[in-house]
Amino acid sequence: MQQNYHFPEVTLLITHYNRSSSLENLLRSYQRLKCQFGDIVVSDDSSADVHIDYLKKLQKEFPFRLITTSVNKGLGNNINKGQDAVTTPYTLYVQEDFEPAPEFPDRLAESVSLIKERPDLDIIRFYAYLRYPYLKPFNNYFSEMYFPAWATNYNKLHYYSDHPHLRRSSFFERFGRYVEGIKSDQTEYRMCVSFIQNKGKGLFYNDYQNLFYQKNSEAEPSTVSRQNWSTSTNPALSFIRFFYRQIKFNYDIYGKRLRKI
Repeated sequence: MQQNYHFPEVTLLITHYNRSSSLENLLRSYQRLKCQFGDIVVSDDSSADVHIDYLKKLQKEFPFRLITTSVNKGLGNNINKGQDAVTTPYTLYVQEDFEPAPEFPDRLAESVSLIKERPDLDIIRFYAYLRYPYLKPFNNYFSEMYFPAWATNYNKLHYYSDHPHLRRSSFFERFGRYVEGIKSDQTEYRMCVSFIQNKGKGLFYNDYQNLFYQKNSEAEPSTVSRQNWSTSTNPALSFIRFFYRQIKFNYDIYGKRLRKI
């Protein structure tokens, strides 16, 4: 018989925009895993009526609170208003287009124990596109992230990420709120900088692409678009991009050009 998992001190916070079928898949995934939370908050960024209607239909089956806005205000506002609604000590943040693997409940149970035992931990990361470059062994499943000053790999920027993770619900008190009214990439970047400037600390799941799977269907593709130069594989552009990011990142961190949020 499959084990039941109950996390009364954890709120599942899901940000959503025009992908109600993806959200349903995420909720059903947790249901199949017999994974229950103290609360579930779905923060919606003014989705089309057809999606809002479907969310309200889903509410009859799944006990989530729907936090809406009358106009689209962007990623920063969507995360901010969702986090504001959380009342439990810990937040499991997941975007609507992810699906947890079968072993996730066990890893979450371990993570909750770790973050409760270690008051210095701010975040435990479960997924990433790339391995964080600076890690030291912690246990069989996790490594501890560290931030070496002036390291040459600009991917140290991803010390913080808004991909699936467990964090303290007091996160904003230490690192500030997400900046609103700017592009989503810049919103994420500024939080990454604030996390570093305020000396955040966290763990990174070693098998980082096998605890969650990102599900982008043709019917509900990703809503994020990026400039061609930032994703191009052209060798010349890649070379320029590397040095631009390295210089800009170090200037923002050590020159403190960005305001602390």
